[in-house]
Amino acid sequence: MSAEGRVYHLAVKPGDVSRYVLLPGDPERVPRIAKYWEKHWLVASHREYVTYSGYYKGVFISATSTGIGGPATAIAVEELAQVGADTLIRVGTTGALTREVKVGDLIISTGAVRLDGTSRQYVIPEYPAVASFEVVLALIGAAEELGVRYHVGLTASSDSFYVGQERPGFRGYLPPFQRGLIEFLRSVRVLNFEMEAATIFTLSNIYGLRSGAVCAAIANRETEEFIVDAGVEDAIKVANEAVKILSEWDSIASSRRRVFVTPSLIGEWFEKRRKT
Repeated sequence: MSAEGRVYHLAVKPGDVSRYVLLPGDPERVPRIAKYWEKHWLVASHREYVTYSGYYKGVFISATSTGIGGPATAIAVEELAQVGADTLIRVGTTGALTREVKVGDLIISTGAVRLDGTSRQYVIPEYPAVASFEVVLALIGAAEELGVRYHVGLTASSDSFYVGQERPGFRGYLPPFQRGLIEFLRSVRVLNFEMEAATIFTLSNIYGLRSGAVCAAIANRETEEFIVDAGVEDAIKVANEAVKILSEWDSIASSRRRVFVTPSLIGEWFEKRRKT
């Protein structure tokens, strides 16, 4: 902490950010997220970490870029937790592993295969990297309301964009133990590759935070299709709307003195929305 109470890397302090924080990897995606808010402002910009706060449909909301990979993402999670964030949603891009996921579709992660190194610095490999059920349900609800194509399932997170995702490196280098990785992941129904979800999920569970991830499939490793930015705006819209949904659920749960959102509370929320 600085003398002003700002955390070292993000340069934010308590009160600067919402309890609900969207986590794109790319710093340039933060203002793209904020453009859907009715009001927003730049909180801080330091290294790969850009933070905006504002209001989306009346809900105080923030977005912080994490940079690429688990190590940088862990710093963001650590420091956001220190200043009061408790609900983190990754808004990213990804490569789909099966042809059923079309380029431009969204993938909502229920959990992540921990192929990263960062989460292993925190806990044993057998510890699961799972998303929070409330966040998953809110993302599904948002995707349904917005009418976008989406899939729900497991993600694989790697610290390496090239050989760690079975892409040959410089001069075609690919170690033998990486060969066949994609086919194996397909065989156990993993939907996609990305680089941050496992770290976010693992740290969030350790620290008692909620987390989830929605990623736009800009590539497909089976069909070899690649379209820069495909589906990114849909992922942004879904993440923003999911925060609104979570805020409404949290308000209902608090008024009923409930710790968790339950199916009955969601039913109550749905009826209220339907009437309005």
